[in-house]
Order: sequence, then C-alpha cells, then structure tokens
Amino acid sequence: MFPDAFDQKHFLVEETDYLVMIGGAGAPLLLLHGFPQTHLCWDLVAPALAENHTVIAPDLGGYGGSTAPMGGPRGEGYSKREMAAELVHLMSALGHDQFAVVGHDRGARVAYRMALDHPHKITRLAVLNIVPTIEQFERMSGGPSLGYWPWYLLAQPAPLPERLLSADPAAVLDHAFDTWSTDPAAIIPEHRAAYLEAMTPRTADAICADYRASFFLDRDHDAADRANGRRISAPR
Repeated sequence: MFPDAFDQKHFLVEETDYLVMIGGAGAPLLLLHGFPQTHLCWDLVAPALAENHTVIAPDLGGYGGSTAPMGGPRGEGYSKREMAAELVHLMSALGHDQFAVVGHDRGARVAYRMALDHPHKITRLAVLNIVPTIEQFERMSGGPSLGYWPWYLLAQPAPLPERLLSADPAAVLDHAFDTWSTDPAAIIPEHRAAYLEAMTPRTADAICADYRASFFLDRDHDAADRANGRRISAPR
C-alpha cells in the first residue's frame, strides 16, 4: 500500500532483517514509526517528503516485515540505544553517513537516543508525540496512566503479555486506534487491516521486548544522560 514510487528492499544488520521502503532524491531522511504501526503510517506524507529528500522508512526491528531475534528478559536487544545503533548501521549500508531523522512514538524514542549517542550522524531531528522515557515514567500517575497501559502491561515478564496480544490482536488495535486518536476515522480500514496482518506472534514478541526495554533499560540510559548533562545537539 506504500506509494508506487518507493522501492521495497531488505537489509540485514547483525541478526535483524530490516524491511525498508526507499524513494525520492536529495538529502537522506529516516522515518521511524510507532506502536502498533509499521512503515505504512508514513504513506501519506512520504511522497511530499520525497520531492526533496531520499526517504528511508523501515519497519523497526521485529515489527511488521522486519525480523529480529527475541529480546532478553529485560528487553535486551530492544533498548533504544541498541535499536538506534542498528539503524545507524543500516543508513551507513545505504551510503548515508549523515542524515535527518523523524520519529513518532516508539520510533521517536529511537530517534532521540540516536541523536544523543550518534550526534555526528544526525543533521536534523524531529520527534512526534513523546517526552523522554524517564519523564514519561515520572508523569504516569493517577487517571492519565490508564491511557498508557502498554507501558506496564507489555513490560510484564514473558509470556503473559505476548499471549494477551496474540489472543485478540484486532481488539487491541481497535482500542488503541479508537482511544489514542482525536479522529479515529483518519486511520482508514485498509491501514487497520494492514496493521492487523502485521500483528503476529513474532511481532508480539518484539513489541513486548521493546516495552520491556523501556522499563528496565531505556530510562536508566536517560537518567545517566540527565545526571551527566548530556543534551541533544542536532541541529548543529
């Protein structure tokens, strides 16, 4: 369903096989999706961006058409530091030593970690719909926390959350799209069907590892940056 002008390719980085959509010409721009989406979430904006950029839109490791090893009990392999490092290698393999990155939701957490850990690689950074992971955990209290159920539910020890996601993925997706969007109809039926097709037991494993990593690993990385005064320097 992605625009016809884009090519679909696969690239192997370490043990992760990335599905990547590539199109356009110009300065490289990496687009990173969130949960429970895939690269498809960019299909309406990617053509406009491709008029002036070489657009690279992968499925995050383990999501959608990208296959990756299972995470460790604390989400090892899916920390945003590890995911960012793999995507930097992916961009290098595509011939892009420096690039801009736009991330939404989970992808935005990968994007800002990328900018912190690889500042010489990032020319511009845009993060959509997030605050840093450590601040997210600090703010989740009282009534608002009900809307952030994935943060604690999906971080539970395996295999409970994986089984819950796989038991009725349509119900999970419908709840997310209908309660997280101010206009649920903006997520068209064809996209919903594609996201449902991508929600398999394999991707459920990766999604839970992603959230597990945020609980056990990512916020510690953020806390260390806060303590050391490290800040994002892009754009230079």
